[in-house]
Amino acid sequence: MAAEIRTLVILGPTAAGKSAFSIEQAQKLNGEIISADSMQVYRGMDIGTAKLAEKDRRGIPHHLIDIRNPDEEWAVANFVGEAIRISGDLATRGKTSIVVGGTGLYLWALLKGYSFPISPADKELRARLEKETTPILYSRLSIVDSLAAGRIHPNDKKRIIRALEVFELTGKRMSELQGKRTQNTEHGAQIIGLNPPREELYARIEQRVDDMINKGLIEEVQSLLEKGYSRELNSMQALGYKETIEYLDGRWSKEKMILELKKRTRNFAKRQMTWFRRFENVDWREG
Repeated sequence: MAAEIRTLVILGPTAAGKSAFSIEQAQKLNGEIISADSMQVYRGMDIGTAKLAEKDRRGIPHHLIDIRNPDEEWAVANFVGEAIRISGDLATRGKTSIVVGGTGLYLWALLKGYSFPISPADKELRARLEKETTPILYSRLSIVDSLAAGRIHPNDKKRIIRALEVFELTGKRMSELQGKRTQNTEHGAQIIGLNPPREELYARIEQRVDDMINKGLIEEVQSLLEKGYSRELNSMQALGYKETIEYLDGRWSKEKMILELKKRTRNFAKRQMTWFRRFENVDWREG
């Protein structure tokens, strides 16, 4: 691989071998790893997210891992902003950025550019807006941002609230902000995709689930609940955590939990590949 590469993207479905491969590439290319995994940002969610232990990272710095608590907001806008910032810093130090992950939307947004308003959610404001009726909210949106109102169905309360929230938090209309795109970083990036044969991938997935159980996935989820993290959090709805909660709450047997987790992980891998097939100029490998 050419030494002048400054951004390498490694994508692929869960259990494809991205972590080990990315470390090999980081060692070859004098690189550091930027995680493009929407769940590995959360502290205390280690086993269920297949987070590499510090001792297995071979001294390679990993960015965007363990930077949020499970009840804190993290979205595509956060990822893109941080990934661009970190990549810039690495470039000034002569390092290669190795962006690794399975969250297709994150990678697409980073490479292609993505149009969205950069404003965090405000739980108190959202709760206040939720108390209003949908017609009143839509009428208000029509006044402050008629373009956004024209793009949103009058009964779509969730999107109406989001548009009003953006206006109140930023003082700018969502329709105005949506015209501003993030930086397109695709030019100059090399993309390697790992896609093992299906039967091999499914066997890896089944083994990974068994390993997670043996390493203490159930205990990890129990610990998070005991710390007061709500079952309703987006982070706790993630693959592996939701199924374990079904077991802990007595709705599923342990056997059913494991079978469901394996089945859902296989389905998740299929959905990931649907995302990744949209990407162009990918050097696909069996992994």
